[in-house]
Amino acid sequence: MTLLDRPVWFSLITHHERFSRGGDLARRFLPDVNKFVCGVDDGEAAMQAAGALVGKGEEAYFLQVQEIRIPEGLTVTFEALGVQMVREDTSFLPVDSSDMIALGDDDAAEILELASLTKPGPFLSRTHEIGQFWGIRIDGRLAAMAGERMRFPGYTEVSGVCAHPDFRGRGLAKRLSAHVTNEIIRRGDIPFLHAWADNATAIGLYESLGFSIRCHVNAAVVERAD
Repeated sequence: MTLLDRPVWFSLITHHERFSRGGDLARRFLPDVNKFVCGVDDGEAAMQAAGALVGKGEEAYFLQVQEIRIPEGLTVTFEALGVQMVREDTSFLPVDSSDMIALGDDDAAEILELASLTKPGPFLSRTHEIGQFWGIRIDGRLAAMAGERMRFPGYTEVSGVCAHPDFRGRGLAKRLSAHVTNEIIRRGDIPFLHAWADNATAIGLYESLGFSIRCHVNAAVVERAD
């Protein structure tokens, strides 16, 4: 197993440890930061510990290369196959970044509004804190953004890529993805990302940026109703 096989776990025990709760067997992001949860492995003890981190009425996400073993007491509400893509090429992408701005806490409400509208993945009030996000404003509005999510030694995930419906078709998401990729490479990390296996448009976009499919990944959304 490599770190990329279990990105949630290795992110939560390294770079994002301050945003996690749990212990040696299982961890999850704080409820206002993100919804991902993961066990150290897929053994019974780890899965029970992971399940215990999901409270009544809560929703959580599993994401890993290995087949997901759903903890007892949790119900699957959605599951699908995704792909994990990696960019091994360390050369910088040609991109005009002159109109891009670094987003932060002052932009949190707009970031969440755009993410809630476009649904690039689970996104909560503090998700923007786990990595640097970049945006493009048009006429004062946040038209598109992209940023970072999972991060562990040697790797950083490109995530949160989205464009407002009013501004699609202008290549904003592609340019922002290229800029985030460059920033990750500049830091000395290898960029990676996830996309749904049946999303040929997204996969094609990322392939045009030099990413290639490393493997399939399993994703599941679970909840505890009792």
